[in-house]
Amino acid sequence: MWKWLHPYAKTERAYQLCLTLQPWFWVGALACLSVGTVWGLAFAPQDYQQGDSFRIIYIHVPSAILSMGTYVAMAIAALVGMVWQWRTAYMSMIAMAPIGAVMTFIALFTGAAWGKPMWGAWWVWDARLTSELILLFLYMGVIALYGAFEDKQQAGKAAGVMALVGVVNIPIIHYSVEWWNTLHQGATISKFDNPSIAPEMLWPLLINLLGFAFFIGAVITVRLRNEIVLREMHRPWVQALAMNKALNQQPGDAATASLKEGS
Repeated sequence: MWKWLHPYAKTERAYQLCLTLQPWFWVGALACLSVGTVWGLAFAPQDYQQGDSFRIIYIHVPSAILSMGTYVAMAIAALVGMVWQWRTAYMSMIAMAPIGAVMTFIALFTGAAWGKPMWGAWWVWDARLTSELILLFLYMGVIALYGAFEDKQQAGKAAGVMALVGVVNIPIIHYSVEWWNTLHQGATISKFDNPSIAPEMLWPLLINLLGFAFFIGAVITVRLRNEIVLREMHRPWVQALAMNKALNQQPGDAATASLKEGS
């Protein structure tokens, strides 16, 4: 596996990989989110207790799951950067951080909106809600720490240490419902042998989960490309890329300049 990944330690290869994957991620996100959202909001049956208010699950659950998944991926990238000294690993880490923070915020916001009719309050200091809030602070801490250093290699190392330390919060979020007596409901889709949700409600949820994953992948590839360009502006291949892009976007200006030189 590491032999397969090793070529992408080079920034140019990582940039090309992002270009290759990005359209597939966007297509997958558009297809899955369209099908899953329409199916879940319009065709899935009502919950016998919550009525139509349960439909927020199609946004809340994918964002909550992927807020944790993105953090784990960010921590793995930090570990790779620290062990093998890959600059692209640190770039990937910081490319993921804002996306994970947004997913965490969406999970908290939709959870509060769902909790209001169910619990009678927008917020309670439930173990899962509190640990999810801590996850948001961890994301913000990684972003702030990375931005505090001018030397981005040192910034990646410092932010990577924080990302790795924060991994301990992930199992706390996941198992908090089992470890403590909380208001938050238990596992639903993770119990594959006997899921606590009807199949006609489960399938659009799984499709939306996949759609969110594709969307996160697409945005991360965009952010990683931008990070590579910003960090590698002095490299000839980046300068050539910028020149080609400028010529493609402004053909009229280039033609005018050529006419002026000829005259």
